[in-house]
Amino acid sequence: MQEYIYGLAPVLEALRSGRRPISRIMLATGATPSRLNELTEVARRSGVTIERCDRRDLDGLTRRANHQGIVALLAASKRARHVDAADILSGLGELPLIVLLDNIEDPHNLGAILRTCDAAGVDGIFLPEHRSAPLNETVAKTSAGALEYVRVAQVTNLVPLIDDLKERGFWVIGVEADARTAYTDFDFNRSLALIFGSEGKGIRRLVRENCDTVISIPMLGKINSLNVSVAAGVVLFEVLRQRQQSGRKPGRKL
Repeated sequence: MQEYIYGLAPVLEALRSGRRPISRIMLATGATPSRLNELTEVARRSGVTIERCDRRDLDGLTRRANHQGIVALLAASKRARHVDAADILSGLGELPLIVLLDNIEDPHNLGAILRTCDAAGVDGIFLPEHRSAPLNETVAKTSAGALEYVRVAQVTNLVPLIDDLKERGFWVIGVEADARTAYTDFDFNRSLALIFGSEGKGIRRLVRENCDTVISIPMLGKINSLNVSVAAGVVLFEVLRQRQQSGRKPGRKL
């Protein structure tokens, strides 16, 4: 099956990063996004052919996704891959920040979280082998190209990973709606692993029991939970705020 990326930002970032070679780019006839000239120039420098085609062809290829009239076909066996967990753990900086995702099965949520993780300087993201969305074209589109830059590893089970992280000096912090400690009351200036679960199921019991502590985001409305990608953004940028305020910033190594 032909692998592809769609949407302006994901295709442009895939070209820039060069991590996943593109065989050709298909543009819908009449597509004139404001950054099309930039895309065309980057593709030319990369030696990637651009073809014009009927928009209906792109609708069929992407199952009518919001492709913005732009689809990049990937070279064989160049779909997004998980990196090795050991590679992430061996390349951490002085004040590492990593994210563990439990029960995140919606690719839109996963893509949005990856976009936030890239913006917040997260060193790596870890997913369990089961109950996790694949790194597919929907994740690439929703991440707005961040999938090309963040490092995502897959592990068989999160609990042994948590034990390993603790031995490395990490504080492992779960984020759950019913926790008594507010996220703003926690000191994030330490080696940190944050765990987020789905808004429906939350973090699994064994994973939560192995956390050093659990924090929450106080809410005043009638709905008692946030979308997980929103919750990740709230907490990650509080981490970034605290570290910038103290003069200590994450030292991500890409």
